[in-house]
Amino acid sequence: MLVLTLVLAAIGFALLVTALTTGSVIWAWGCIIVCVIGAVLLLVSALAMRRPDGDATPPPGRHAKR
Repeated sequence: MLVLTLVLAAIGFALLVTALTTGSVIWAWGCIIVCVIGAVLLLVSALAMRRPDGDATPPPGRHAKR
């Protein structure tokens, strides 16, 4: 999902450059929409990777050998 966010950021940048060079508002709105989608995906990815606060115990399984 992070790779998709990076791709959307690159597309948004290309749309921004296109909007600035052509002076068209349509390209600028496309840039805004693509960047908002990328930001939402980044937020969802960050929240999915976050562990719950109450889960401080290690998972059962192998223990470190001394």
